[in-house]
Amino acid sequence: MADETNKLDKATIIVHSGDMDKIYSALIVANGALSMGMEASLYFTFWGLERLKKGGLEKGSLSKMHMLGIGKSMINSRMKKANVASLEKLIQDFKELGGKIIACEMTMEIMGVKKEELRDDLIDEYGAVGTYIHEARESKITLFI
Repeated sequence: MADETNKLDKATIIVHSGDMDKIYSALIVANGALSMGMEASLYFTFWGLERLKKGGLEKGSLSKMHMLGIGKSMINSRMKKANVASLEKLIQDFKELGGKIIACEMTMEIMGVKKEELRDDLIDEYGAVGTYIHEARESKITLFI
């Protein structure tokens, strides 16, 4: 087993949830890691993978306080007033800073998601659990969001 000295200055995040606030959290942490000189990988699986569909990035609901869509509108309004970047801007920044996005092949099979449905401008790799384990094994930081 690799000890801490053999790990790269890298963060690997499993993006399991498709909730808007959790996608924001994953991208903000990942962009923070990249801006501090680290490598960063996002492994999108299950409902997180839904956000990589064409037109799907902004479709997630809130994990709490959804209130039939009213909560999301309120949060979006507050975020706009606070000059928080959109999810599209955050994911573009992530890619421009050298971040890596992996789409889970098992989830694609289970949920019937075809490659043509996903944004190929974002995805660097399609992989299974072994791909995630490889990324996580060499990372100093791993998160599940």
